[in-house]
Amino acid sequence: MAEIVRMPKMSDTMTEGVVSKWHKKIGDNVKSGDLVAEIETDKATMEFESYQEGVLLYIGVEEGKAAPVDGILAILGKAGEDYKPLLDAEKNKGGTAQESKPEAKQPAAPAANSNGKSTAAPQKSSPPQPSVQLVKPAAPVHSFTATDQRTKASPLAKRLASEKGIDLGKVMGSGDAGRIVKRDVDWFKPGMYAGNGGSTGGVTEERYDEIAVSQMRKTIAKRLSESKYTAPHFYLTVEIDMDALADARESIIAVTGTKVSINDFVIKAVAAALRQHPKVNASWMGDTIRINHHIHIGVAVAVEEGLLVPVVRFADSKTLRQINSEVKEYAQKAKDKKLQPSDWEGNTFTISNLGMYGIEEFTAIINTPDACILAIGSMLDKPVVKNGVVIPGRTMKVTMSCDHRVVDGATGADFLRTFKGLMENPVILLGQENI
Repeated sequence: MAEIVRMPKMSDTMTEGVVSKWHKKIGDNVKSGDLVAEIETDKATMEFESYQEGVLLYIGVEEGKAAPVDGILAILGKAGEDYKPLLDAEKNKGGTAQESKPEAKQPAAPAANSNGKSTAAPQKSSPPQPSVQLVKPAAPVHSFTATDQRTKASPLAKRLASEKGIDLGKVMGSGDAGRIVKRDVDWFKPGMYAGNGGSTGGVTEERYDEIAVSQMRKTIAKRLSESKYTAPHFYLTVEIDMDALADARESIIAVTGTKVSINDFVIKAVAAALRQHPKVNASWMGDTIRINHHIHIGVAVAVEEGLLVPVVRFADSKTLRQINSEVKEYAQKAKDKKLQPSDWEGNTFTISNLGMYGIEEFTAIINTPDACILAIGSMLDKPVVKNGVVIPGRTMKVTMSCDHRVVDGATGADFLRTFKGLMENPVILLGQENI
C-alpha cells in the first residue's frame, strides 16, 4: 500500500526544508537506509535516509523548492499503484501537503453522472509521473534603460545633439522623469554610456536583482530579531594590552609548530573567566534564570549564506591546541554545510570575532539562549603609555553585549576585568597545563 514520506524535522528550530538534491527518481526502488535526498535546513544541508521501503511513485518537492515540516516529501508504494487518493485525503483534512503542479497540461478529471459513475471515455493507463516544476531563474523585477521609452529631451538639448552629431538614444537624462537636458549633452562623451558597450565600467541604468532568502538566512533574521527586541541589551567595552599575549603566541608557534590563533586564546580566557563568574554563564528561562555549570562556547563562523555558531564543549577543560583543532574542523564543516545539530546546540556563551576582517570595535546581538556575547576587534599597533612613557604597543578592544534581565552592569564588569587580566597575563591563563 502506498504511503507518504514526510518532510522530517532535522533541527530544533527547523520549520521547513529545501530539497537541494534528489538521489532517487520516479520509478526507483527505495530500501530502508537508502539515501533519498539532501535537505537544506536552517543550519546545514543534511542527508535524508529513508526508513520506509517501496517504489518512488511521487516527488512532492522539486529541487530548490521548500516544504514545511511534515509536508509531503514523496510517496512510496508498489509499481504502478495509484497514489492520488493519498494526495486528495491530505488536502481534504487540511494537511500541509505541498503539491507542485507539473508544467505539462494534464487531462481533466472525468465527470460523474447522477449515479456517481464516470462518463468519460476510458483512457490508456500510464505510469505515474512526478508532479514537479522546472526551476526557472528569477528575472529582475525592474529594469529601465534610456532606450526603453521614447526619448525625452528639451528642444535645446535636441538642437545641441543634432549640431554635435550625438545620438540622444545614448545619452542618459538627468532631468525630470529622465528627460535629457542641455547639461547632459554638454557632458556627453562617446562611449560613456555603459549600456551601449562603453568602457567606463559604470552602471548608467536602474537595475537590481532579487535573491531568494535561504532557510538559513530566514532563521538568522527571525532569531536575531527576537533576541534584539526581546532581550534588553547593554554593552561594556574594554581595551586590552596584547603585547604579552602576542609574544606568547609567537613562542608557542615557534616551539610546538601549532599555529594557535588569537581567537584560541580568547576562547580559553573566556572559559577560565566564566568559571570564576558563573552568573555570566547563564540563560533567561522566563520564570527562572539558569546558571550553567558546564561551559560550552559558541564560536560564530561566517559562511556564504550567513552565520553559524558551532560549539566548543567543556572549553575550560581543553588545551589551546585542542581548541585550535576543534575550531578549524568546525569552520570547514560549516563552509561545507556538514555541521550536524549536535555541533551547534547547547552553547552557554558566544564569541564573535571580526578582528580578522580589520574591524576595530563593534557590538554583537546576543545569541539566545545565552545571556552574553563577546565581540572581538582587531589587534592594533598604537602608541601606549606605560610607566608615564609613551611607547609602541599592541591593543585590542572587546565589547560584551549583555541581557540585562540576567546580567547586571557590575556583574558584567567583573567578568571583563577577569578576562582582561587573563589576556594580559597569559602565563596565568596557561598555567602548568600542556599547551
